[in-house]
Amino acid sequence: MKAQIGGARLLHIFSAFWTLALAFLIFGDVAGRIFLSRPIPGTKEILQNSVVTITFLQIPLAIYSGSMLRTSIFSDAVPPLMRRLLRTFASLLGLALFIALIWGTVPSFWDAYRIGEYEGEGSLRVPTWPVRGMIGLMSAFGAIAYAYMIYLDWTGQLVNENEAPGALAQLED
Repeated sequence: MKAQIGGARLLHIFSAFWTLALAFLIFGDVAGRIFLSRPIPGTKEILQNSVVTITFLQIPLAIYSGSMLRTSIFSDAVPPLMRRLLRTFASLLGLALFIALIWGTVPSFWDAYRIGEYEGEGSLRVPTWPVRGMIGLMSAFGAIAYAYMIYLDWTGQLVNENEAPGALAQLED
């Protein structure tokens, strides 16, 4: 599973560079509007699709590093077995969410690919199938990550059982 976490890190790094490229695109668009009265065509469509994709690229690493949103006010007050059950329940909810996303995204991905669906008019038309495909793929990666976190928890392999996961530290050794 070190490869999975390594893959999640590479996706995170890729999304960081993508975000930097978008920053340059925005700067160029704004500078073009102000100084040349000519914005970069399609900036809105590129940004619109990129934000969704970047978000989904970062999900696997967020799961493995324990960075998904959670509160510990209740889990701190219960015994270790109940904490483990709460972590498992939360992971099962995350697993169900990503399976539902796969279920909902894959048919629309194929439809968008088949008919050549796009966003935008005029000089730049952005195809929608890559974004839909990325959502499906990263949802599958997220579902696998949650299933793996349940496995680590119930086999006693989490580094710190009070936090839902310390998996990254465990697998780096």
